[in-house]
Amino acid sequence: MTASVQTFDAVRSVLARTLQLGGKSASLSRDTSLLGSLAELDSMAVVQVLAALEEHFGIAVADDEVSADTFATLGGLADFVESKLAA
Repeated sequence: MTASVQTFDAVRSVLARTLQLGGKSASLSRDTSLLGSLAELDSMAVVQVLAALEEHFGIAVADDEVSADTFATLGGLADFVESKLAA
């Protein structure tokens, strides 16, 4: 399931706010690599981002639903959130 533009923009905004990316967030696209490529996204930040996404979207994410693939790209993360919203 591909995320809507609204979901993608909201996920990008939550990510930027949580990681304090500032102006750097404007350059984030669906294909932007996250885990291992974005210095601000370490293992502790993953937990913070998930908590912020849960709060923003009113979703619950179980530990076993999250993998490295979830955070491979910004588009993949947005698609994951979209699938949670559709559930």
